[in-house]
Amino acid sequence: MLRIDPATGLLLSTRQVLSPHWDRRPPGMQPELIVVHGISLPEAQFGGPWIDRLFCGNLPADAHPGFEAIAALRVSAHAVIRRAGELSQYVPFGERAWHAGRSRYGEREACNDFSIGIELEGVDHVPYEAGQYATLAQLIRALCVAYPSLSPERLVGHSDIAPGRKTDPGPAFDWQRLRTLLA
Repeated sequence: MLRIDPATGLLLSTRQVLSPHWDRRPPGMQPELIVVHGISLPEAQFGGPWIDRLFCGNLPADAHPGFEAIAALRVSAHAVIRRAGELSQYVPFGERAWHAGRSRYGEREACNDFSIGIELEGVDHVPYEAGQYATLAQLIRALCVAYPSLSPERLVGHSDIAPGRKTDPGPAFDWQRLRTLLA
């Protein structure tokens, strides 16, 4: 069972790789939305240190041809779930991770202000793994306990808040499977 320390926003007994790419939420702002993303570095390759390196600001541009365009980005997510279900945290949940970019949920823009970003190691067209769904469901439950402003009903994909710009977690992500696990 996952537990979050509400005072620090950190997952207890979870791998911590704290990113420098975050800041404070606007005054009085609580997390109200959970955004599911998909990420792989290099594209469609799994494993390796590259997600950690990107979120920590030390991705070597010359390590892969696809890295040159993204190495200087200042991006992060609150957490990443690897293919086998391993969880790492990069930003305390009470703070603003830089995961959504230009985004809109309903009439509200700047989703980073009021959301939690969870990256799943994957790509749009490759099915996600059972362990990822199980860990994601556990994390969502823990988040809803720590932050009563969240609920499983306020769960979207990156593509939902940045349509036309982002496609993740993609058609391979089984939303019904996740909702069943959360029920």
